[in-house]
Amino acid sequence: MGQVIKREHIAEFVEKLHKSGKTVVTTNGCFDILHVGHVRYLQKTKSFADYSIVLLNSDKSVRSIKGEGRPINNENDRAEVLCALSCVDYVVMFDEDSPAQLLDQIKPDVYTKGADYTMETLPEADIMRKNNTKVEFITFVEGKSTTNIINKMKG
Repeated sequence: MGQVIKREHIAEFVEKLHKSGKTVVTTNGCFDILHVGHVRYLQKTKSFADYSIVLLNSDKSVRSIKGEGRPINNENDRAEVLCALSCVDYVVMFDEDSPAQLLDQIKPDVYTKGADYTMETLPEADIMRKNNTKVEFITFVEGKSTTNIINKMKG
């Protein structure tokens, strides 16, 4: 079972993992209403390293990106659900719109992002290059998204 780590402790924690010879993969997202697309994405993410860390957008961050009315589930609930997945080892929250600063602190071995991005369009690309982080792009499951679920519920 995964656990939440406070942001102020995550860089030191990852440094200890690296010193013990372990590899770390990170990804980020809102993970508001967890669905099969999220689960497959997170399982694939975990396959790239010994430990997976999900950088979770806080409620403040989700509202800034997605607008009022989001998230549906609060940050603590979203973190707990993610921690219940066997493919998620750790969760750390961030308030900014982008995890760039946090990624620069953590310096993961691998970073995953949806295949709707490329290195040319990835906002964090410069940080990935600077820290020699490998980027893996993961294809989404067609038609599976939180927005689609919300729209379906609205009728």
